[in-house]
Amino acid sequence: MDILQKEKKLDALINELHRLDDEAAIQSIKQNIENYKQKAMRSLSAWDRVLLARHQDRPNAKMVIEGVFDDFIELHGDRAYEDDKAIIGGIGLLNHQAITIIAQQKGKTTEENIACNFAMPHPEGYRKALRLMKQAEKFNRPIITIIDTPGAYPGLGAEARGQGEAIAKNLFTMSDLKVPIITLILGEGGSGGALAIGMGNQVLMLENSIYSILSPEGYASILWKDSSRSKEAAEAMKLTAYDLEEIGIIDDIISEPLGGAHRDKAQTFESIKNKLSEILDDYQAMSQFEIQQERYKKYRSIGFFQRFNYENLKGVVK
Repeated sequence: MDILQKEKKLDALINELHRLDDEAAIQSIKQNIENYKQKAMRSLSAWDRVLLARHQDRPNAKMVIEGVFDDFIELHGDRAYEDDKAIIGGIGLLNHQAITIIAQQKGKTTEENIACNFAMPHPEGYRKALRLMKQAEKFNRPIITIIDTPGAYPGLGAEARGQGEAIAKNLFTMSDLKVPIITLILGEGGSGGALAIGMGNQVLMLENSIYSILSPEGYASILWKDSSRSKEAAEAMKLTAYDLEEIGIIDDIISEPLGGAHRDKAQTFESIKNKLSEILDDYQAMSQFEIQQERYKKYRSIGFFQRFNYENLKGVVK
């Protein structure tokens, strides 16, 4: 039974509770609900976390911005082609400090998803992000990026307008910015489409988010020629927050309410706000050079880790 099936059973218990008017029966059902939550939703598989990361009711970037930041002003366009609604960006306040916020946006309805291209940015979206990052550096504002995308859009138009170049340019520029970059993986973090705004000094993941080179379905299709083995692929890919923290790809995990962020959005926003505030305080006393060096060393150490593992695997993998 996967997490969505468990959730349906939990919701059925909650609906039963609402139909009762006998106090003893209500207390009994409440206890059953709590027992079921503790039993069914504590131990989650990698595939369960994939399902939660994609959950239709999971908070999207706009909801996080509204719940965490004050006085957000959205800025539009890349000053070259158009305004890509898959990426939203602007300036907001966190504890009275001005922050540049750049986020990948998923819709809640079919119409919203079509408008934001199902959170798959075009090159103009990444160029808008780059423009806002350079502006943040000019005015010495910290940058917070929020990742939630299955990947960059692979269409003909996007490729013709330089999708690969736009992603590479972002990575090149982010590596040298003089202001702190904090990256939050909110739901899905897919491939270069996620990495293009993800080169942070600190990379955080919500507990039930995922971060990987491609989707489990794509991985299974390529490796085994069978997309139905996506559950198996999810386990092999090491795409959960706990896997990635263990191997040093991310820096910290933000806990979610039991059953996922959508079960208590206010608590999720409070946890995000507290963690971001804590991290930003640490950068107040750091110089621009120290901020650059921290980011440089972080990604050099990841490269060393990967090379070390490759050298050790060469004798095992023939």
